[in-house]
Amino acid sequence: MAPNMLGFRITHRAMRGDARRLATLLGGIAAGEERADRARLDAVAAFATKLCAGIHHHHQAEDNVLWPVIVRSAGAEVDLSDLSDDHAELDPLLAEITAAAARLGTDRAAAGRMAKALTTLADLLDEHIEEEERLLFPVIAKYVSEADWKSVEDEVRKGGDIRFDLPRIGQYARPEELAELRRLAGPVLALLLRLLNRGHRRRQALIFGYGR
Repeated sequence: MAPNMLGFRITHRAMRGDARRLATLLGGIAAGEERADRARLDAVAAFATKLCAGIHHHHQAEDNVLWPVIVRSAGAEVDLSDLSDDHAELDPLLAEITAAAARLGTDRAAAGRMAKALTTLADLLDEHIEEEERLLFPVIAKYVSEADWKSVEDEVRKGGDIRFDLPRIGQYARPEELAELRRLAGPVLALLLRLLNRGHRRRQALIFGYGR
């Protein structure tokens, strides 16, 4: 059987969606159009910091684990240099967002810097992920073994933040995708989602507002 890349697809969707939502929100805060009390700013800063850490970890796992697996399995079928260059280009941007997030409650200009950097991040992620899925997913499906793919997924999970990552998978998965994930993972996934979703929804309401 070919590797199941559903988890990666949803993770990519969550990265893109949250980067774009944060960019819009920070733009509104910078313009004075959004409420910006301390509790909300602290929650926004924490969310942005965790998002950047998650994106960095995901790309690091691709560079260190997935790329060697693809080269070993597919050889000359694919050129990874452009995708690796994208990762290198994103790292300083992630650091810039994280640094601005640390000053969000004390530096009035931080929201504007974050909005600009997050918009750039969202645009780059859209381009990078679309290219990665178009070029690499067919190669992975054709050449990479299930065992090798499992090693990649294990590495991604190992350095992740389950309290941050898992509820976002539940948020961004389509109903049929979530049903497939539950079938593959068993009852443990449903239990974890129930345990983590309440806090996630509360944080999302504080950050983005109800109904967003």
